[in-house]
Amino acid sequence: MQTEVARIEENRLRWHCRRGLLELDLVLRRFMDNRYATLKPPEVELLKELLDYPDQDLWDMIIGRLQPADKRVTPVLEMLRAA
Repeated sequence: MQTEVARIEENRLRWHCRRGLLELDLVLRRFMDNRYATLKPPEVELLKELLDYPDQDLWDMIIGRLQPADKRVTPVLEMLRAA
């Protein structure tokens, strides 16, 4: 069972996943529903870094049109692609 702090953090991330691009919104929502609970703390931090990107850049990275400057986020991008 999630602690109260973990639940608040997840809700905060879910809110941050709400984007202006419908396609991105759908991918992020599906990811949060299906994969978030399995993420390790370092992966959650990398997800937060990805969510700081502008919508179009993040979408371009997810679809493989743009390579991330920070290669550490690649495993989380791969999870997003598989979601």
